Amino acid sequence: MAKKRSTYVCQSCGAVSPKWVGKCPECETWSSMVEEAPEPEAKKGSIAGRDVEPQILGSIKGVEVDRTPTGIGELDQVLGGGLVLGSVVLVGGEPGIGKSTIMLQVAGILGNTGKNTLYVSGEESPSQIKLRADRLGVHTENVSILSTNSLEDIIAALTKQRYDYLVTDSIQTVASEELTSAPGTVGQVKHVTYRMVEIAKQKGITTFIVGQVTKEGYIAGPKVLEHLVDTVLYFEGDYSRGIRILRSVKNRFGPTNEVGLFEMSDKGLMELNESGLLAGAENAAAGKVFVTLMEGTRAFLVELQALVTPTFFQFSRRNAMGFDANRLNMLLAVLDKKAGLNLGASDVYMNVAGGMKISETAADLAICAAVVSSFRDNAVSTDTVFIGEVGLTGEIRNVSNMKSRLAEASKFGIKRAFLPEKVDFDGKIDIIPVKNVTEFIDKF
Repeated sequence: MAKKRSTYVCQSCGAVSPKWVGKCPECETWSSMVEEAPEPEAKKGSIAGRDVEPQILGSIKGVEVDRTPTGIGELDQVLGGGLVLGSVVLVGGEPGIGKSTIMLQVAGILGNTGKNTLYVSGEESPSQIKLRADRLGVHTENVSILSTNSLEDIIAALTKQRYDYLVTDSIQTVASEELTSAPGTVGQVKHVTYRMVEIAKQKGITTFIVGQVTKEGYIAGPKVLEHLVDTVLYFEGDYSRGIRILRSVKNRFGPTNEVGLFEMSDKGLMELNESGLLAGAENAAAGKVFVTLMEGTRAFLVELQALVTPTFFQFSRRNAMGFDANRLNMLLAVLDKKAGLNLGASDVYMNVAGGMKISETAADLAICAAVVSSFRDNAVSTDTVFIGEVGLTGEIRNVSNMKSRLAEASKFGIKRAFLPEKVDFDGKIDIIPVKNVTEFIDKF
């Protein structure tokens, strides 16, 4: 028989090569090819399927999914109302952002309700976890700690005793004895995740999986890791202010793109309401405006800041924090062409306060307003909001969920709104319609 040879697998995209190469031929990532031993062949058996009868879609009765609240309102908001029995939740984020902290907090809250939780750590010893638990105020007899890197040890622990919840921190540190490759490799992560999802569905154990991220901010390992689980949550944050944003990018039991706001303190992650994003935004200043953004089904009032200064270089600079720099360049070109603002000799800096990241086009009008305010050095009243999409021809287009955006703005005392068109709104907000950039500059 021919001898089985090991292969080299890219740790970023999962591409396979028969020999080592410095750069992955698929994703072009350097030094990502890791040698993995061949997996044992499965025994050949009959290809005859089991006696399973398909069901007519119309005859299937719907089943209401019971949810268990985690005790943390912001987390329940992101999950769609709470935890579903037997679901698998993947939590990713940068080191030190609070993944292990919130997992231990959730385990403690669920333990106080009489639910048994197995907390598996492949990175910390039980004494280290005990120190964090004392700091977070987690004192319950229903949380068991298992410090191991072996999948077989986890399966044995789940077999000996009945657990309602399982936390694995992190999936990249767990390896199976069935494979000879090192922990964290593509083969190990894929195999371990498959087994954990299988156990969660068979035994009805709600499972949390903590995933490490790469330097680009993606969860390390193969993309199949995110396909296997039911829910994928990402932690983002502003380390300088301690604000953490938990974002849902996949949820089989609820809406996606939901966000939860937290603040890191000495007692762990504390829930933060929307007003925490507007701390210190009461005073008007040139270049500071407000916009209402939608994150899933939730509206947020966000502060935008712009600074326009004369350039001292041959080419003007364009920097954006929390916003796409390419779209900023497009909006500056529209202001230059359609509104007559000579921004070519100025440096433009854009910042989204509170650590938020803007991806929707509803903030286009607010960004233009912030740039014009800073360029003219005229402060905008803090009771004004700007909502609308700006096109290349200078027209201002309508966006979705306008009434929800205005309702959120009215909670913070907004009295005036620049919108693409009139909106029937019951609140006390003076709506100023603007059709294009030129009309906006005149009314602004």
